[in-house]
This record gives sequence, structure tokens and C-alpha cells, in this order.
Amino acid sequence: MRAPWVAALGATLLMQVIASFMAQSLPVVAPLLTGSLGLASEAIGNLSAINAFGTVLFLAFGGPFLARLGPVRMLQVGAALSAVGLLTLAVGTMPALVLAALLLGIGYGPSPPAGSRILAATAPPSHRSLIFSVKQAGAPLGGVLAGLVTAPVASAYGWGAALLVCAATALVSALAIQGLRQELDAERDPARSIGLRSVFSPKTLAAPYAALRLSPALLPLTLLAVSFAMVQGCLFAFTVTWLVEARGLTLVQAGGAFAAMQGAGVVARILLGWLADRTGRPSLNLLVQGGVAAVAVLVFASLPVGASPALAATLAAVAGFVAASWNGIYLAEVARLVPREHVSDATSGSTLLTFLGYVAGPAIFALLVAASGGWGVPMVAVALQLAVVTALVAPALLRR
Repeated sequence: MRAPWVAALGATLLMQVIASFMAQSLPVVAPLLTGSLGLASEAIGNLSAINAFGTVLFLAFGGPFLARLGPVRMLQVGAALSAVGLLTLAVGTMPALVLAALLLGIGYGPSPPAGSRILAATAPPSHRSLIFSVKQAGAPLGGVLAGLVTAPVASAYGWGAALLVCAATALVSALAIQGLRQELDAERDPARSIGLRSVFSPKTLAAPYAALRLSPALLPLTLLAVSFAMVQGCLFAFTVTWLVEARGLTLVQAGGAFAAMQGAGVVARILLGWLADRTGRPSLNLLVQGGVAAVAVLVFASLPVGASPALAATLAAVAGFVAASWNGIYLAEVARLVPREHVSDATSGSTLLTFLGYVAGPAIFALLVAASGGWGVPMVAVALQLAVVTALVAPALLRR
């Protein structure tokens, strides 16, 4: 018997919050972490890229596990892997840092396809964009928790204590959704092989990409998502470090601005998801949002040195409102464009490419910081690429 969509949304929202909370806690403690290891401040960009690469690995090879274990179980496994990743940081060495970033990325990996599979099976079609957006609002909400919980705990008790709090929260949340597993994992395939030969077979690797051919709108939609992901990945990875290193804010003040950015994204994902359902033109909404987001990032980049924490938080919130609220509308569109039985594969394929934006964006940003000797050129570049990509894919999406 199918679980009510409210319960399904509650479970996916909770685990989205936790997945994001875990992932975003790494850049929040970055100024303390990189300092204790003797790393340059921009090294967090490379760690964010490794984190995103871990998610790409799951999206490429995790299909058999999702089919065998079911979406709820995979959300629980992802939370446990993220907890292990954060605890690995306690070793305090560079190899442990790399492994932790990779495990955090793999732990986040089940969230997009598992959440989409659950919601595609339970959400009323007339409210699909809104429901997917509410679930995706858990991503910036997790960032809010990282800014409001992880930063103060790290400042008061050290980054090790902050990471212990994060790991414990993840494990408790994984246990909290166990009661829904029987209903929401009812369509899993217990006979699906998860041996090495099956997981790493060419068929498994090709399935997500093959699903992208199910609709001509999927590829341009995915390209727009990649561009958005580059912007969001850079903002989330570098905002705290940029505000501390280049704009003179304290870690707690920068964490507050980071929380404002994430909080605005929570509100925007729900509001803009509702608007997409009302207009009936989700792709057009995303195109308009892409242009506005590019402008908002440029304005945020113009924040003067010595600016007040209130101004920093305000501009961060504006950037977060438009640059970190596209995910739910995009995932709802992917689910709408393909048959229900292909939602997991299409979401994995599209999200896999999207996460390449999360990999490339912070890595390129870090290189530009080192090459240019400052933060201005990278901030402008990341905004302009979104404006260009939005203009390029607009004809294809508007035809649909």
C-alpha cells in the first residue's frame, strides 16, 4: 500500500536536510581546518570538487544498489557514510581530509535519485514542482544549520566537536525514517545483483545517460542545471572563506551571512516551486531565474572591504534566493519529462552531469583565485557563465 505523500515528503525532506548539513559543514569549518593543516585558504575549492566527485561516483554506479535496497534504505546508507566521512576528519591529516570529502560526496549521492523516485510515485501531479521544491528546500536548510550550529560550535569548542555533533545528528535521522521503509521500499528488486561485475558493468554505467534521450528537452535542461550548479557550488564553497579572508568578517559573522544565503534559498525554493506550478511554464521560470541570478552574484561580489555584517548577510541572502533555488523545479521537470519507470535513471543521468558543475566550478574558481591573485575575477567569471548558458539554451527550452 502506497504511503501518503505527506509522509514521503517528510522523510525525503528530513534526509535532504541532513545530507546538506553534513556536506556544508565542511566549507563552514574550512578556515579553521585548512589553517590547522597548513593549507592555503582556497584549498577548500579542491575539497569541494572532491566532494562533488564522490556524488558523481554514486550517481554513475549506484543504480543497482538503489534498485536492490530501495530508496529509503539508500538514504539511510548515505547518512551513515557521511557520518563516517566527518569522523574521518578527526585524524587530522591530508589523506584523511581527501577521504572524508569523498565519503561525504558519496553519502550525498542517494539523495537526488532516491528522493525523486519516492516523490514521483507519491506526489500529486498538479503540485509536483512545489513538492519537489519543498524537498529540495532541505538543501539550503541544511546549510542554514551548518552556519548556525557548526560555525558557533567550531568557534567555541573546536572543529572536531562540531563534526561530532553533525555525525550524531545524521545517525539519529537515519533511524527516524526506518518506520517508512516497508511502504516506500515496496517496489525494490531483492533479486537485483550488486556484485562488482554488475555494479561496474557498461550497462549500469550507460543506463543514466541512455535515459537522457527519452526527451529532447532533457539535455538543454541539464546544461542549464550544470551552469546553475557551478554558481551554487562556488557560493557554498567559498562564501565563508571569502568573507573572512577578503572582507574582514569574523568566522561567526561570515557563518551568519552563509546562513542567510541558505535561509533565503529555503524560502525561494518553496515560493518559486509554487510559482512554477501556477504558471505552468517551469522551464521559462528557470531561464528568467538564470539571468537574475547572474546579476545577483555580480552585486554580491561588489561587497566592499569592511562592509557591515548586515550588508554582507543581505547581499548573501539575495544571491542565495535566486542562485540556490532552482533544484526542485529542475528535478520536477526531469521527473515530468520521462515515464515513471525511468525516473531514477533519468534523474541519475541528469544529476550526474549537473554534479560535474559542482566539481568543475569550485576547482576552476580556486585556480582563478591563485592565477589572478584575488577573488574578483573568479566571482565575475562564475556569474557571466550562467548568463551565457541561459541565453544559449533558451531557444530549445522555450520551444518545448
